[in-house]
Amino acid sequence: MLIRLDHDLLRSFVTAAEAGNFTRAAERLNLSQPTISLQVKRLEATLGQRLIERSPRAFRLTDAGETLLSYGRRILALSDEAVSRIAEPTVAGIVRLGTPEDFATMHLSGVLAAFSRAHPNVALEITTDLTLNLMERFAQGEFDLVLVKREPLGPSQGVRVWQEALVWACSAEHYSSFAGSSDTLPLVLSPHPCVYRKRAMKALDEAGRPWRVAYTSTSLAGAQAAVRAGLGITVLPAGMVPADFKRLGPKSGLPPLPETEIALMTGPSPPQPAERLAHHIVRSLELVGDRHGTPEM
Repeated sequence: MLIRLDHDLLRSFVTAAEAGNFTRAAERLNLSQPTISLQVKRLEATLGQRLIERSPRAFRLTDAGETLLSYGRRILALSDEAVSRIAEPTVAGIVRLGTPEDFATMHLSGVLAAFSRAHPNVALEITTDLTLNLMERFAQGEFDLVLVKREPLGPSQGVRVWQEALVWACSAEHYSSFAGSSDTLPLVLSPHPCVYRKRAMKALDEAGRPWRVAYTSTSLAGAQAAVRAGLGITVLPAGMVPADFKRLGPKSGLPPLPETEIALMTGPSPPQPAERLAHHIVRSLELVGDRHGTPEM
């Protein structure tokens, strides 16, 4: 007899796999941690396969778990889209979302396209800006939702939806000019206030490495053009390093950088379309994020 997947069990598994533990998954689904653990065990019993290897110090998907996670995301996304189109056809309005430009460029287009397909009567108004500006404008009521770069601050400061390593990067053409050089390091950065700018300067100061800001740009494309021209090096999430850039690491004389974290903040009593989009973003983005390799050594 063909095994049928219980969507509630599947959702608990997918959420736990993305969150990296049962506690965060329970918070996201508004369930207890023992309930999440029990549901994953029931799913494993249904499939006759161990999906997650877990111990007090480890939480790792098995090969079967990796396979099911890939299918599970698609199954749940399609199911949720169908329910939204049929059961909630009257959801309509405008949602004002603020987001950092780089995150919007790399990670949001598919997420927002899926939401628009499920809610064709909802108009999305997307604004990109620096994190501190976004937070200030959010406090002034200009946005329904904001995605912000942050230090690990805890659940009271929004819901974490992405985490990724930060790396130093330069143009591959000019790599030899920066790798191993002890000269004052030219930096290509976004203007103040910028989380990456702050982290770059702090890391270099703590390492005793002299630096100067050689080029400042509010545009991601402008900053990358400056790096390509050899004006300096920059800081990027590991998954956003262009193919014609090279990473720089400890063997190049550069200190490690802390991970970047993206959190979703929602205003009090959000309108229904904003509430739906917030749920969709949290569900769609991996809570732990992708870790795209290690820096160039």
